[in-house]
This record gives sequence, structure tokens and C-alpha cells, in this order.
Amino acid sequence: MMKNSKFCKIIGLLFLAIGGKAWAQDVQLFVIEPFPLEITYNKTVNLIFPYAVKSVDKGSRDILAQKAKGVENILQLKAAAKDFQQTNLTVITSDGKLYSFVLNYCQEPSQLNIELIKIPIESKAPDAVLEKELNEEFLKNSSQLAFEQQESLSNLKDSSHKAKLSLSGLYINEDVIFYRLEVSNRSTISYDIESLRFFVSDKKRLKRTAAQETEVMPLYVHANTDKIPANQSHVFVFALPKFTIPDAKKLTIQLMEKNGGRHLELQVQNKTIINAKPTL
Repeated sequence: MMKNSKFCKIIGLLFLAIGGKAWAQDVQLFVIEPFPLEITYNKTVNLIFPYAVKSVDKGSRDILAQKAKGVENILQLKAAAKDFQQTNLTVITSDGKLYSFVLNYCQEPSQLNIELIKIPIESKAPDAVLEKELNEEFLKNSSQLAFEQQESLSNLKDSSHKAKLSLSGLYINEDVIFYRLEVSNRSTISYDIESLRFFVSDKKRLKRTAAQETEVMPLYVHANTDKIPANQSHVFVFALPKFTIPDAKKLTIQLMEKNGGRHLELQVQNKTIINAKPTL
């Protein structure tokens, strides 16, 4: 009986080994080594990431973590208790990368400001990357290209009382269209933005029918701001999912002034959208 039991265990281990080998043929396993990090009770350690921090997971309540005020890519760390037991910290940034840290208490940390610099692709080891339909790094880089392009449109503009909205460029990269908008304020009163919306609606509608509007939400906004100071201009780039519109409809870009009346609108036709230029 003992021999049969021992024989069954050996057979079971062999099947497990064979199954594990077959599984390993389809999946590659990469281990992310955590960074060692020292923090203390009465000083702040600043972690500077190449992209905005999207998620933070603390292994212990003895750790205090927050994003720096007004900045998306700096994480501030401090100990909530002295001499805490070793713990960990996980950070995910907007480019989909995961960072892992092992945290230890130290009365006088050797480093208070640590910048994590992006390594060139050719020298980079495999990362643990979260798959996303549209990576924010792609949107950011493509928006910057659209921002730097020369003006390609000149006839789409609207103005009111020394405020002007114009669509100065329309660009496409893969399945995203980038709308470059310029807002000029030539008055001595700042232009406070209440909203800037994109929506598709009917060109004409009967008096008895309700207006049919479909709002298009941006995937990303480059150089976003809520105020145009007096006698200044500002350029935005809005990344929208690729779409065209039927001849009976129009795309409206609507800019509303907060506590004011300088509301501006642009009507974009389908022929303009289909002539979007590729980002170079």
C-alpha cells in the first residue's frame, strides 16, 4: 500500500512538471525588482515620475502618501509612525508602468528627492505594463506634435468683444483626431472658461422637434487651462476619437465664458474633418 501511495505521488509530480513546462511555453514571466526606499517621520521624501501618478497602493497604514499640490507626477512620502516594520509601495503612472518600492524607516534618509528617469527603449528591460486601449503616452506625444505644427486652417473662427476662438489645425494619428484650438483675448478683462464642448447635431431641425445633440468627450487635453489672461492667447490640443459626420449633421465646438457673455462657437463640416493632416 505504501509503495502504491509513493508511486502515485511520483506520477503526480511528473504530471505537474510536464504541465508547468507546457504552460511556460506560452507565457513569459518577468520579475520587477522593487526599489529600496528610506523614509522618516519628520521629513518628506519626494518621488518624481516621468508621467502622472494614477494609482498608489500602500502596504501599511504607517505610510503617508500624497501627490504634490498642483502637480501630477510628484508623490510625497512620510512615515506616520516611527520605526515601522518594513512594508511596500506600488505606484502606477499614466503611461501604464508599474513601480514597486520596499520601504524602510530611517531617522535620516540618504535621499530626499528621487527622480525616476525614463530609460531609452533600446536599453530598457521588459516592463510590467498595463494594457490600455489608448495609452496616455501616445496621446501626450501626438498632442505635442499637433501643438508644434504650423497653422493649417484659417477660416474657422468666431469672435465676440475682443475674444476669439479659432480652429488652427486638424491632425490625425491612428484612430485619434487632434483639434488644435486657439483662444485670443485682446481685452483688458481676463476670459474665464466655464466649458469647452464638442457635440454633433443636426444642421437643420423642424420647429416641433427637439434638438438632437451628441456630445463627444475628449480622450486627452494638451495645455489645458481655465483662464485666458488679459491681452494674451492660448493654444489647446483636444484629442478626440476618430469619427466623421453625415452631411445632414455638423460638429459644433462651443466655448462658454464663466460669468460673462462672450460665448463662442465654431461649426465644423465633414469635409474639414476628412482633410485632417497626419501628425509628423
